[in-house]
Amino acid sequence: MNMLSNFENDPKQKLMIVGAPIEEGAGRLGALMGPAALRTAGLIRTLEEMGHPVDDHGDLRLPQTLPAVAPVTGLAHHIEKIAAWSRMLCVETYEAMKDGSFPVILGGDHSLSMGSVGGIARYCQENNRELFVLWLDAHSDFNTPATSPSGNMHGMSAALLCNEPGLEGVFGDEPHGLIKPENLHLFGIRSIDTVERKLLRERGIDVIDMRQIDEFGVAKLMRRIIERVQKANGILHVSFDVDFIDPSLAPGVGTTVPGGATYREAHLVMEMLHDSGVVGSLDIVELNPFLDDRGKSAMLLVDLVASLFGRQIYERPAVSDQSTTALNV
Repeated sequence: MNMLSNFENDPKQKLMIVGAPIEEGAGRLGALMGPAALRTAGLIRTLEEMGHPVDDHGDLRLPQTLPAVAPVTGLAHHIEKIAAWSRMLCVETYEAMKDGSFPVILGGDHSLSMGSVGGIARYCQENNRELFVLWLDAHSDFNTPATSPSGNMHGMSAALLCNEPGLEGVFGDEPHGLIKPENLHLFGIRSIDTVERKLLRERGIDVIDMRQIDEFGVAKLMRRIIERVQKANGILHVSFDVDFIDPSLAPGVGTTVPGGATYREAHLVMEMLHDSGVVGSLDIVELNPFLDDRGKSAMLLVDLVASLFGRQIYERPAVSDQSTTALNV
């Protein structure tokens, strides 16, 4: 049995790329073009030039026959299609982990994380590894069919992964995993619906909003998350929504919220994650090329992914002491 590896032990681990051109979970059309835009912006070429073995599986396609899903109480638009995508992605990420690969899922709207994280969580449970999720996003995505004002399922993905009621039909009897609510870290949040706010408090979700980032800085807050994962000998899944970044830098997203992460804040998050060696999988979601400015958002995402996988401004030896003396500056 292949055990999970990370970049601390295997800096050139094989990457498995899967496109998930899904837009049914969002309120605006266009996210289905996200995987193609990321490839056009040079994502695969960049990773290969950095020395990573890349196995690009291409894009998944919806089957002609969709699963039957029991009616839900409330709003959940296109739940049959979301269920089909989720079940396919769950298999893809689970098999990638079994193969010892690092799954990278290109989206597509954020509902794809139901499936991608579901498969990774299943593998972690079978191998007795604690799974943590870093949700880089402007939104908390913790609605359910009973609470969602819009019924758009990209706003329910984190809730499903924490086993909130009302979304059981997405997987039905298909094998999948879940995460502990306390292992979900929402980072960069600046838009929360009223009922979501109540649920997040009741479930003990770690919500790091932009006020905290402004006050304490990215480095301190990220270090706390990383140290928690390391202490548990856990694996961290990173779910990166384009709207985590300020829309002035990345306009190609259907749910822009002002006041997002700056260019350097976003890169620092990725650089610290690489250095930590705890990341085992990645989603890149909500890129909508129809709303982008000449590929601006897609090219920035490629640069950020490169930072996650080890590209540095200037290579330095690893240090445990973060003081200026240890860094010799």
